[in-house]
Amino acid sequence: MRQILIEPTENPKVLKFVADYNLIPGSLELDRDSDISEIPLAQELFNYPFVNRIFITANFIAVAKEDIVEWEHIAESLKNVIEDELLANPRIYLQKKKELYQIYSEMTPNPNVMKFVSNKMLMDGFLECKNVQDAEFVPLAKALFEEFDFVKEVFISDNFVAVTKDNQYEWHQIMTQVRSKVADYLQGGGEISNVEPHPHENPVQKILNRDYTDNEQKISDILMEYVAPAVENDGGKISLMEYDESNKTAKMLLQGACSGCPSSTATLKNGIENILKQFVPDLVDKVEAVNG
Repeated sequence: MRQILIEPTENPKVLKFVADYNLIPGSLELDRDSDISEIPLAQELFNYPFVNRIFITANFIAVAKEDIVEWEHIAESLKNVIEDELLANPRIYLQKKKELYQIYSEMTPNPNVMKFVSNKMLMDGFLECKNVQDAEFVPLAKALFEEFDFVKEVFISDNFVAVTKDNQYEWHQIMTQVRSKVADYLQGGGEISNVEPHPHENPVQKILNRDYTDNEQKISDILMEYVAPAVENDGGKISLMEYDESNKTAKMLLQGACSGCPSSTATLKNGIENILKQFVPDLVDKVEAVNG
């Protein structure tokens, strides 16, 4: 509990409540018309109808009252309020709670890609940085490239960061370092991206600067509903990139953990191609991969 001493002043309408430390740099003079939305102490004091002005500077709070009450009846109550409020917000202003990011690592089907999952959303959509040049406007990815020379690619989507490494190390040697870097960066308030992410619904609109055709949209809708959740759970992203109506071929853009994954070709042929043939047989005969 903060110890507060009560001191009289030359003005009988004003009483000082003195703390044992400096409260704020400079000073504050507040009345009932002041903006006190970020000052809980003032809010509590002005709940008393006889308090008409508050002055805060150095290590004390001076309270001015109306004549309707005497200090001997209210000083202790005000002292208790001030002690409680300084305990909650020692520097007068409302303390902002830090947003706590909890990051855990998760393997993906691609042995070179590790997924670092946050308990909070990072972005609505996704971004892929294939190298440090791509990360110029994605500060989180840039920080990872600059910190670790083994980072080859960074893919950020929703609540996770998928990091692709080179062959210098195995993940058990470096996983903790990368997880700590991601957690410390986010906890420190670092910016994730300065550019708008690609939307999940129609990524080709951002990547190729065009909208899907009606048939492409039908194929993409199937991907989003039946395929994307499982792929994203593995730290990757699959999007319809091109559709050739003449031979009913859907070309898929593979990103994140899917890009270069040894099992991605089998997944396309055995899983995605079969799903699309089942739901849109009049549109798709074959699926091909385009690595991001």
